[in-house]
Amino acid sequence: MEVEVTISLVLICCTAFFIAGCIDSIAGGGGLITMPILLLVGLPAHHCLGTAKLASCLGSASALWTFWRKGQVIKKAVLLGVITSYLGAAIGSGTTLLISNDQMTLIMIFMLPIGLLLSLFCGSLTLTDAPLPKTGLWWRISVIGIVVGFYEGFFGPAAGSFFLIGIHLLLKAGLVKASGTAKAFNIAGNLGAVTTFASAGTVLYTLAIPCAIASILGNRLGASFAVKVGPKLVRSVLYVVLVLLLASLIIRFV
Repeated sequence: MEVEVTISLVLICCTAFFIAGCIDSIAGGGGLITMPILLLVGLPAHHCLGTAKLASCLGSASALWTFWRKGQVIKKAVLLGVITSYLGAAIGSGTTLLISNDQMTLIMIFMLPIGLLLSLFCGSLTLTDAPLPKTGLWWRISVIGIVVGFYEGFFGPAAGSFFLIGIHLLLKAGLVKASGTAKAFNIAGNLGAVTTFASAGTVLYTLAIPCAIASILGNRLGASFAVKVGPKLVRSVLYVVLVLLLASLIIRFV
């Protein structure tokens, strides 16, 4: 299916990814903004997923580099986590390709409130440091990668938060190390999904690349204002915007 990428489409989507990048760097949940925007501008569901995954993958790479340089990544968990997250996302994205665009659009609309509720839950948790488990480390990492990776490939919004919570609950990592390690898992999941969607021709590179640049800029700006603004205010704005976007999607597609 051919999708025309116009200048106005690029500008709208870049603005959305820039704002989402700011939100993501401060409070998480930026995908809850970008996914409905891509649907509203008329992209088919599979193109929304493929394009968003590539943009998100490139946008998160700069954050991972910062965490890695500061030693805030559980390096012992990265290799297996990356492999299992990639495989889980490839399976999840492959599953979406078995579903028609119209059906997938409806599934995505009805999954957005679920992503919102789970994001609310994740945002209320306080993460503290604890030593890595001495037993069962490899199966714990594999469960996180496969389960959350599948969700990442099938849908995606708030997957970064789910990786973070999974790493905390199963690997006993604190907030910063869980965040840094989650970035590696999340990027691998996005790559797994991108590989599958690219093979199906549902990645719009002419849109994904500028959106990725906008996401990187938004992440950098958001990080610089994180302390001044605070996550609670950003999350409140995110949820208000999401409700409005959901209402627009329901009116248009349901």
